[in-house]
Amino acid sequence: MARRTGDRAAVAPASTTRYLRPVHTWVVLLRGINVGGNNPVPMKALRVDLEAAGFEGVQTYIQSGNVVLRASSTDAAEVSARVADVIEERHGHRPATLALAAPDLIAARDRNPFPESEEAPRHIHLFFLGSRPEEPDLEGLEAARSETERFQLDGRVFYLFAPDGIGRSKLAAKAERLLGVPATARNWRTVRKLCDMVDAEAQRTD
Repeated sequence: MARRTGDRAAVAPASTTRYLRPVHTWVVLLRGINVGGNNPVPMKALRVDLEAAGFEGVQTYIQSGNVVLRASSTDAAEVSARVADVIEERHGHRPATLALAAPDLIAARDRNPFPESEEAPRHIHLFFLGSRPEEPDLEGLEAARSETERFQLDGRVFYLFAPDGIGRSKLAAKAERLLGVPATARNWRTVRKLCDMVDAEAQRTD
């Protein structure tokens, strides 16, 4: 929008306008894609599609659907919905999506209560929640836990240490229902990699 100084309008040159626009880094987690040949979304195609939709610096990590991108929006729901829109328009199905502001992902990493994560990254899973649970069934979570498992709910992140394997964990299978909010999980290796991507993106854009 033009800014008036006296009777004349002072307008930033068109070539510089986009550099004045604030840009924020987001991590978007997709759920239920590329599983057993169902709901395919090739990552190379997704990067092209999201760039064409106006997102910047789009990067992906492995086929399960982990995206780092830049957007002018400060609204997680808006970013999430737009990514889902693009996938639906280009690939014919609409996956569940969860957008995390980069600082929130870094905070989730830094607040991990299980120090054994570095030695056993596949045994630690972080469930990122669509909202803060208002009435989580903590007794139900405890009842579903095996003797070797430990968990902690911290705001919008549910940390699960499952040394016998996430695929065998009854707690992992019941967590979303017992928490009462949508959730998508990533193992510690993936969380660390996404944080590294976010950090590298910050260095490029400083």
